[in-house]
Amino acid sequence: MILLEGGRFRMGSDAFYPDEQPVHERTVAPFWIDETPVTNADYTRFVGATGYVTVAERPLDPALFPGVPADELPAPGSMVFTPTGGPVDLRDWRQWWRWQEGASWRHPLGPDSSIADRLLHPVVHVAYEDATAYASWAGKRLPTEAEHEFASRAGSTAEFAWGGKPYPGGAYLANTWLGRFPFGNEGVGGTSPVGTYPPNAYGLYDMIGNVWEWTSSPYTARHVDPAAMAVDAGGRENLLGAPTADGRRVLKGGSHLCSPDYCLRFRPAARSPQSDDSATTHIGFRCVRDA
Repeated sequence: MILLEGGRFRMGSDAFYPDEQPVHERTVAPFWIDETPVTNADYTRFVGATGYVTVAERPLDPALFPGVPADELPAPGSMVFTPTGGPVDLRDWRQWWRWQEGASWRHPLGPDSSIADRLLHPVVHVAYEDATAYASWAGKRLPTEAEHEFASRAGSTAEFAWGGKPYPGGAYLANTWLGRFPFGNEGVGGTSPVGTYPPNAYGLYDMIGNVWEWTSSPYTARHVDPAAMAVDAGGRENLLGAPTADGRRVLKGGSHLCSPDYCLRFRPAARSPQSDDSATTHIGFRCVRDA
């Protein structure tokens, strides 16, 4: 972990998506943060020590599917990205996402896949509960949205973590989608080992790209005025992060599926809503700890 001294910074952006607005000042207290996202090797040690079973590995709860006979529910699984054969309507995410029975953190692409050659890749197919269970076991917690953005910016006010352009001088500084989405990827095409790309000014790897990362913060359509935000005894943003009524949290950092023509969210200010019970091939996490 790396110790960040905290401080005051300008959070958000007025230049891209509405939910990143308004730009405002936020203060974070000093905190420790994982140098990289949690890897498959890390999660293997956690499961080996605790016997934990992730949401994607559990049978579906019939109570969540009223009207569907229990014997007709699909087997446990998760959402897997599948490139299309050509251009599709980008308003319909179902064109490239599919429910895959047997997909889980152990089998990221389905039951016939393995993490044997991906131990240093970020763990994926982890729902919010799965991430917080690991964090608790490790004596840590998930970052708030403000903490994640503070760490991702690393003292910069530029729109991208490394400056004002997504590919400065033609350099690719994070694992993102290169080419036309969702069929013409000229990049990695999936997750990459943590630390493959250069660290930011704070020495943190993969704060941008590779996998979206869970935060404890509930998602709101726009940033909430810090003056109206629930705070803890130390005057900081409420770390418990009670979810919204529809159970959504903020993801930060973008992923290997972010591209300028569809999801220009591989930026520190970018954010995405995700339901607590969802797990996919492009969502992972890292942990923090109070200083």
